[in-house]
Amino acid sequence: RESLCLGVLKGEGMRMEQKSEEMKMTYSSVISKDGKPCVSVRFDRDGDFAECIVPGGTILQSEGFTEEERAGLIGYLKMNQKEIIQMSKKISGIRNWFS
Repeated sequence: RESLCLGVLKGEGMRMEQKSEEMKMTYSSVISKDGKPCVSVRFDRDGDFAECIVPGGTILQSEGFTEEERAGLIGYLKMNQKEIIQMSKKISGIRNWFS
């Protein structure tokens, strides 16, 4: 999994306030879900988490984020899903070196 540190997330006119720590986004290499390629994405912030999937920006599980914050995460994922998938493909390419 690769990770990025995020500051305040902005998406679709929404603003997501941080509690007290940085938010960290980690993502997987390209995986298959129901026969379709996708990327698993996780947001972590001071004990709070949200596990998501792109494309689509679906939150599979979360704890500690408000409804408004979850909506902000979904907006962020939808706006940035192409870039997230591209970054994930770089991991997938490296993984195939060792196959």
